Amino acid sequence: MKYAEYISEIEIDSLWSGTKHIRWTLDPRVNILSGINGVGKSTILNKVVRGLMKGGEFPSHMMPGVRMKVVPDDARWIRYDVIRSFDRPLMASEVVNKIVDASVVTELDWQLYQLQRKYLDYQVNIGNRIIEVLQSGDADGALRAQEISTPKRKFQDMIDKLFVETGKQLIRTKNEIVFTQLGEELTPYQLSSGEKQMLAILLTVLIEDNKPYILFMDEPEVSLHVDWQQKLIDMIIELNPNVQIILTTHSPAVIMNGWIDKVTEVSDITL
Repeated sequence: MKYAEYISEIEIDSLWSGTKHIRWTLDPRVNILSGINGVGKSTILNKVVRGLMKGGEFPSHMMPGVRMKVVPDDARWIRYDVIRSFDRPLMASEVVNKIVDASVVTELDWQLYQLQRKYLDYQVNIGNRIIEVLQSGDADGALRAQEISTPKRKFQDMIDKLFVETGKQLIRTKNEIVFTQLGEELTPYQLSSGEKQMLAILLTVLIEDNKPYILFMDEPEVSLHVDWQQKLIDMIIELNPNVQIILTTHSPAVIMNGWIDKVTEVSDITL
């Protein structure tokens, strides 16, 4: 399977009922879609995401009227993740029946519940790679092992720094994500909505393990403190320089750290 490094263009024949043709030329790294409520920001993202098969196969499974160009142009698979902003109660019975932890009660909780499983797999993977490097006998084995573990430490440092004002800190000796606060242990499901949102975003980026992939985010700033909004894009890219970010936003804070030239208005890509 040949995976795309990034999406170079999105074309949608009709945004709603035969109106508004969309053609969006994308930056390889950061793309911010802006516009007033109801103009079609989320609709554009949703049409693209719904057109991808689980696992990211395209174009044979794209929705009718939705097309993408990628780099390299002969790639037929995309690694991607989707972050949504609203922490609503879980309603789908088929999802609720899969959960063994009664504290998982919202959509963000469910997302973190799934990420916990993937985080364990990620740790096993990097652990095996570190062992392989150390057993290889190479002179630079210790340095390479340190490089393999650097993204995880960077993630942990980011979370601790973000949560420092509330006294929360990751317990680094545990395999799962667990926090300590004033001597008490906290699960991710006991965090505030903003904390859950930031944890879900950064954990999603970490477990992609520096592979090229697409991160779709629909108004990720809704629950975030303004200071966190300003840092969001920079932290994502620091964790994985190979990610392509495609996000919608209403918040000026998201673009304040030098990303204003990556903003596209929906009206600018409407033909």
